[in-house]
Amino acid sequence: MKHGVLQRAAFEEPGGDKLREWIDACPNQEYSALTFMGGAVWRKRLMDDLGDQGDVSALIEQRSDDELAALMENLGGNCVQTMAQTFDTIDHDRPTCFLAYTVKGWGTPIAGHKDNHGGLMNNTQFAQWQKHMGVATGDEWEPLATVENPAALRDFLSKVSFFAKGTRRYHDDKLAVPAIDIDTSREISTQMAFGKILDDLSKGDSDLAARIVTTSPDVTGTTNLGPWVNRRKLFARSRQADAFIEHRIPSTAKWEFTPEGQHIELGIAEMNLMLLLGAAGLSHSIFGKRLIPIGTVYDPFVARGLDALNYACYQDARFILVGTPSGVTLAPEGGAHQSVGSPLIGMSQDGLASFEPAFADELAVIMEWAFDYLQRDGEGDPDERTWLRDETGGSVYLRLTTNPIEQPGKRHDDAFRQGAIDGAYWLRKPGPNCEVVIAYQGAVAPEAIKAAGMIGEGRRDIGVLAVTSADRLNAGWTAAQRARSRGNKAAQAHIESLMADLPPHCKVITVIDGHPATLSWLGSVAGHQTIPMGVEHFGQTGTIGDLYRHHGIDADAIVEKVNGLTDGKHVHRGNLAGSAHK
Repeated sequence: MKHGVLQRAAFEEPGGDKLREWIDACPNQEYSALTFMGGAVWRKRLMDDLGDQGDVSALIEQRSDDELAALMENLGGNCVQTMAQTFDTIDHDRPTCFLAYTVKGWGTPIAGHKDNHGGLMNNTQFAQWQKHMGVATGDEWEPLATVENPAALRDFLSKVSFFAKGTRRYHDDKLAVPAIDIDTSREISTQMAFGKILDDLSKGDSDLAARIVTTSPDVTGTTNLGPWVNRRKLFARSRQADAFIEHRIPSTAKWEFTPEGQHIELGIAEMNLMLLLGAAGLSHSIFGKRLIPIGTVYDPFVARGLDALNYACYQDARFILVGTPSGVTLAPEGGAHQSVGSPLIGMSQDGLASFEPAFADELAVIMEWAFDYLQRDGEGDPDERTWLRDETGGSVYLRLTTNPIEQPGKRHDDAFRQGAIDGAYWLRKPGPNCEVVIAYQGAVAPEAIKAAGMIGEGRRDIGVLAVTSADRLNAGWTAAQRARSRGNKAAQAHIESLMADLPPHCKVITVIDGHPATLSWLGSVAGHQTIPMGVEHFGQTGTIGDLYRHHGIDADAIVEKVNGLTDGKHVHRGNLAGSAHK
């Protein structure tokens, strides 16, 4: 839609073909500048380029400056009649793309100016525009100010299909969340535990499992969705058999496509993943039927879909995003698959609660909470225990790993379960004369635990803080500070409660398989010297042990930091036999 009705009519006049040729050949920037300068300048430029050509000169001269400006600015996208006529030509329901030429700022005194996106009209220009639009003084905010018969228009609008059905935002009842548990008697990775939890859900008949829709951009098998897909099948509009099974080709994956399937397989397109999570995560609001979308992606490639992820959260879509494998812990897969900044993405993205559990039982607690959190839409004051607005709900991001680690055994106490959800708990509670606390998040848990044992040989009352969500800890901390600044002196965040009894001389070592800034702020909570450790570069390959040593996030590196940067008895590295990593 390039030309409006005024232009198309002028093209039919004698000389109109020359005018059309000139318009089509005029560069966009030149056209914009002429639009801003107005009718007199339009006339001079057109007469300079097209004058003395008989009919076309007469076409220009028979119009006043205002009429000539209206003609030249009558592009298809600015012409309501042209748009309506074009829309009326569509007699099918296939997706259709309309490309409309427009003048930026059309109708305003600053139309066409290259700065008008951020420009403001002065009082004189605004008065001129208001007069041009026919809006009486005092009616600036009246929606139908220029309509001759507002009652008739309101009646018409109430009957069109877009409005006739009433509200276009719907609701659905919350789905009950079954108890989620997992066997912690053997070594297991959080990625494997995630797959096992979904597999257990797929075996049941809960309403929640029936509404789960999984999706992945070509990494379904390598992110442990395989067992879920085998049981719940892939979605397709028509039933399709698995060609590998038909041809008797051995495979652990049973890729049967059916309209009842609950997995949507994508190509390698992380942006499509985020778009799908956003759309499916609004199903309760758009269709009145709730879905529980779960998308898996290689953790570094979360960044590929950030624009769509941001807008999905902005629209308050509800979904679980699983980034796995993460960090340098994926080791032999190489530098291209290593994520460094994704924990910071999880912390900074509004509407997305970010977790990085180390152990399978933490993940089970978090996922059970997350399935409920996705469905919340309440309002009210923050929870004064954490100062988080959990009742409003939101989406959840899980950063998981492929490295199997030894599990701590069965833990069912309330402090552990609530701490895993709130963001942290004491894995080893510090004593009254604590000299060093090691705070870790995620896959480096075995290194932190090993280092604590080594440091404990020479330092007193060592504490180990298991952080499951730097995001929620930080959000609660800043929220509690806001509450105190507004007069609620008793407001205390979860992380403040955890660190309240640490002596002032205590040093805090933070370690994560990710950017060290993720946890470096912990020292600001109560004013303790903090030594942040993490990964700042990517690209190397090797074993997990090689990479942990290279980046300085293994147990020996933690001990080295304690020896070199804190006062106290020198701790010998390697006091404990064996290796914490595989």
